[in-house]
Amino acid sequence: MSQQASPRGTFLEIAAAVKAQIKADPEMTKLPTAADLMQAHGVSRGVVLRAFGALQREGIAEPVPGGRWRVVRAGERTDSRPLEDRIADIITDEDLPVGAAFPSASVLAERFGVSRPTVTKALDKLEAAGVLAGGGQGRVRTVRTVPIREERS
Repeated sequence: MSQQASPRGTFLEIAAAVKAQIKADPEMTKLPTAADLMQAHGVSRGVVLRAFGALQREGIAEPVPGGRWRVVRAGERTDSRPLEDRIADIITDEDLPVGAAFPSASVLAERFGVSRPTVTKALDKLEAAGVLAGGGQGRVRTVRTVPIREERS
């Protein structure tokens, strides 16, 4: 009869190991991927997801669109508004005039720490709302109108 560790103990051990990584690296912003943790600890995806859940309950990590998890530092404020709202804020925050070129999906994906397809969906919503114009493969999106924060919901 083989001895196996308790699944509860295993996911808590993984959470403790990730917490140690976060503490050791103050510049760490993203948690390791589920696949990396599965391979490193020889466990199933479910065990890794339970470890992520434990980190979330402790306020150490939070999920981001695209299936990744990010580190939450003490005293750090997170913006939980929809991505399209946060992207639209770039227009007012950076004083972009109507007709100005808007950052690419790749630049925005890096800036917000999400995948490019996630950003593309948000940009499509802004185009449908009339905030941005253009887009499409190889075309630069431009600012169509400056959004008023109260109008967006």
